[in-house]
Amino acid sequence: MSTSSPSRGLVLVTGASGYVGGRLVGELLAAGYRVRCLARTPKKLDRAPWRDEVEVIQGEIEGDLDAAVADVDAVYYLIHSIGEGDDWAQREAAGAANLRDAAAQAGVRRIVYLGGLGDADGGELSRHLESRHEVGRVLADGPVPVTELRAAVIIGAGSASFEMLRYLVEVLPVMVTPRWVDTRCQPIAIRDVIRYLVEVLDTEDTSGRVLEIGGPDVLTYREMMAVYAEEAGLRKRLVIPVPVLTPRLSSHWVGLVTPLPRALARPLVDSLVNEVVVHDDAIVELCPGPRSPYAVAVRRALDRTRGHEVSTRWTGAQSVALAGPLPTDPDWAGGAVLQDERHRVVDSTPEAAHRAVCRIGGERGWYSSDWLWSLRGLADKLIGGPGMRRGRRDPDELRVGDPVDFWRVEAIEDGALLRLRAEMRLPGVASLEWRIDPAPNSADGPRCVLTQTAIFVPRGLWGRAYWYAVAPFHHFVFPGMLDGISADAEALIDEPGRTPAAG
Repeated sequence: MSTSSPSRGLVLVTGASGYVGGRLVGELLAAGYRVRCLARTPKKLDRAPWRDEVEVIQGEIEGDLDAAVADVDAVYYLIHSIGEGDDWAQREAAGAANLRDAAAQAGVRRIVYLGGLGDADGGELSRHLESRHEVGRVLADGPVPVTELRAAVIIGAGSASFEMLRYLVEVLPVMVTPRWVDTRCQPIAIRDVIRYLVEVLDTEDTSGRVLEIGGPDVLTYREMMAVYAEEAGLRKRLVIPVPVLTPRLSSHWVGLVTPLPRALARPLVDSLVNEVVVHDDAIVELCPGPRSPYAVAVRRALDRTRGHEVSTRWTGAQSVALAGPLPTDPDWAGGAVLQDERHRVVDSTPEAAHRAVCRIGGERGWYSSDWLWSLRGLADKLIGGPGMRRGRRDPDELRVGDPVDFWRVEAIEDGALLRLRAEMRLPGVASLEWRIDPAPNSADGPRCVLTQTAIFVPRGLWGRAYWYAVAPFHHFVFPGMLDGISADAEALIDEPGRTPAAG
């Protein structure tokens, strides 16, 4: 990626592994800015297309930020902890205060924050929207001027709002919905959000202001679903609003039908009762430019989703660090590390074998007993886990931090290793690992050794009972998986690798 103008100063992007932040970094570089990223898990950025052009500092938004803000001209605050524990709103405010104070001490000239629309004068705001507004107030309660952009639903391939909309409409031809289905909303395309985020930094009149941003269309959620169905080529969906469906019940079926976990679905559904439309369109004059109609934004997002050109997803910012230690920490489990290890000599190169391993999950499936994986995913959804609907960001390429159904990429080494860590609800910590080692080539061609290991560190008696209850299924699930990966590796040996799209 090459920049289009000379350097215009150093900016810090927080939340660079998230949906908006991951796209913003590339546009800032193209606009001529130098970029530094604050990341809780820097490895999640290793395969970003702009990784070699930015400085990455490891850190927490509530920790020591002196190194992150040193010599910085502006900070983008894109942190959002929604659904991460019961105290997520308090932690959001604490993180904003910590960043505000560190920026002031370092002499930062501007903070740019992406918040949420919502008019408190029209009634009580949901906890989600109130938290978004509170973070803006906390950031502004300091000497550094803040530009707060408030947006409603962001439409783009991989956004949480688009994924929720997509699954609801595609999975349910008939929907029984609460009264919020007729609440008005002003959705905005992700490319318009990114344009505003970049342009406000170079527009002095946006400093110290709260600016509302939205697309040209104001629609009800019912109308948004109808437009999606039309753009997706689906039959018209029947929407039946009922007054007795509470937000709690709504979040249960949203969590079951869509990829969103219940902890995230609940605050989002709660927010749907609040009208989120632009009342002050000053941004249109301050940062003039075309705005994408809702139908165009949906069409573009569908095209990118179908073409596997999703550069960032809503799942990217979720923490990789799960409760409990790594499976290599036997002391925590009282010395019990349970595992199923299998080896296979494959007539393939390590590189092709690694590519085959990295294709697992998502629409392609798990090489063996997909119906059992789907059944396990449904059971996980029913008890509040992520289930199988998250799929993958890309069908062939993986990065640290990527979700793979109800797993997440914990480690990856080209041609050598892939390790997934389970995010399903379990009485312990589970991992799936594939190691690839070179083997002496045969007369017929290259060979390598593929080692597949399922690791489980149980929590107490229930953890051990769970492992032994599912162990009989391992005897035909795991060999079939290894067979499928091996066959795929041998088929891929003569195929060139694909360079993923960055858009």
